Amino acid sequence: MTTVSTPTPTPLDPRRIDPSAVVARTTSRSSLQETWVQTLAMAWRALKKMRRKPEQFFDVLVQPLLFTAMFAFIFGGAISGSVSNYLPVLIPGILAQTALTVCMATGVQLREDMDKGVFDRFKSLPIARIAPLAGPMIADLIRYGIASVLTLVTGLLIGYRPGGGVLGCIGGVALTVFAGWSLAWIFTWLGTMARSAQSVQGISMMIMFPLTFLSNAFVPAETLPGWLEAFVKVNPVSHVVSAVRDLFNDGTVTAEVGWAVIGCVVVVAVFAPLAVRSYSRKM
Repeated sequence: MTTVSTPTPTPLDPRRIDPSAVVARTTSRSSLQETWVQTLAMAWRALKKMRRKPEQFFDVLVQPLLFTAMFAFIFGGAISGSVSNYLPVLIPGILAQTALTVCMATGVQLREDMDKGVFDRFKSLPIARIAPLAGPMIADLIRYGIASVLTLVTGLLIGYRPGGGVLGCIGGVALTVFAGWSLAWIFTWLGTMARSAQSVQGISMMIMFPLTFLSNAFVPAETLPGWLEAFVKVNPVSHVVSAVRDLFNDGTVTAEVGWAVIGCVVVVAVFAPLAVRSYSRKM
């Protein structure tokens, strides 16, 4: 009777997995470069998701066109005497309103992904935990840029002629995109705290309407009652609108531009850690 001996697998045998070798190749956390690559991968996922759901671009494509034309022709004569005189006041205000509306959707979509269990799948992947949160934030920069450019183009088509020239318009659009990105951290934090996407949307609307309509976006602050004028002057959206007006209409970097940038930095410094902390608890 002969016995058949099976060959002992060597460490190089592909059929054998050496646990110690796997542990040796595993790091406790992703490096900075790996985190950046993983964040870009999540940003690309968010862009593909937008492409497959065109309704997510409704507030980006339709709202700037509709609101710019509607507010210009309805309120232009009553507030400034004519549409052409009202456009230098209106276009920066519409930019701020559009950016705020677009960034509001960030928290809603985040909550939807969390409710569907998408982030539960991310837990099992060897990726940085911040990547699924930071990736969509980067992808949304494209949405802010599209909405800002469409608002400006609509204004140009109905007669707006910015005195700041090309550089002033580029600076105003860049400031609007940065403002939208910074305010998106507020809604991202709400998305990690709320229990449903509907509640995120409801709370976001309660924030959006006071910030936009109780500002100098559509009417001069001097025409408002004293108590309301005081609130408008400290409203961060008012500073962003005034800064964009200075860039668009005059092409100058004024103190309002500095205050707007400082305000955006403060919002990011406060709400980005809150969002990351709340998100990490969920992950």
